[in-house]
Amino acid sequence: MSKKNSEQKNRQDEGGRKPVREYEPPPEMQGKFKRSDERSLGKPALLCIDLQFLGAIEGYGIFEKQRQSGISKGAIEYYLDRVWSTVIPNVVTLQRTFREMGQEIIHSRIQSLTQDGRDRSWEHKRLGLHAAPGSKLAEFLPDVAPQGDELIINKTASGLFNSTNIHYVMRNLDITDLLVAGVYTNECVSSAVRSAADLGYNVTLLSDATAAITPELHRAAILTVKERYARVSTTKEAIEKYKGALATGRD
Repeated sequence: MSKKNSEQKNRQDEGGRKPVREYEPPPEMQGKFKRSDERSLGKPALLCIDLQFLGAIEGYGIFEKQRQSGISKGAIEYYLDRVWSTVIPNVVTLQRTFREMGQEIIHSRIQSLTQDGRDRSWEHKRLGLHAAPGSKLAEFLPDVAPQGDELIINKTASGLFNSTNIHYVMRNLDITDLLVAGVYTNECVSSAVRSAADLGYNVTLLSDATAAITPELHRAAILTVKERYARVSTTKEAIEKYKGALATGRD
């Protein structure tokens, strides 16, 4: 047997499934490295990330000029279809449920402090991401817009936790658990999940209330955080779990 074939055989898992290529992450963390689900559920908040005209409406912002965006027509069509056929309906359900339960909903969006965007991060300047205060690009999508006194956190970088005071606000509200929805799964959503986990929050990533520009990027982001930084749940699973926990005072 050649050295290459021997190495490939040695990389097979205990169940005898196909070898894991070096550039592929293992399907899940095994044994002692697997994230424990024993942690009790606490006070939850729903975090909705970047559901605004800038990055979720055809003809606006990122998708205003397709050729200049560097994103293929097929990818744009896939992404927008997923946002409107899957993400938005599930976020509507989540928001309605959290309002009924009397729990916090936090809306984050990209919006500069200044009209010319001079306060933006270097990253957003390089990418040309700018939503001026009061602009159409900064508006939340009507179906999932804030209601009443719900919290709004504006940001000018991908990292929500390292560029805003959201951690300070959530601690003031005694929030311990964070359910995360929005776009893009592999960028701002993933960044928020990782940062929240590092800060000690009990995080749930909602797999059917998030989207990336391609299905491959979405799946890769889910696989990367699953059982490491967050539970990964569907909208229905998360609602049932938290409604039950809040009703009984335990998970």
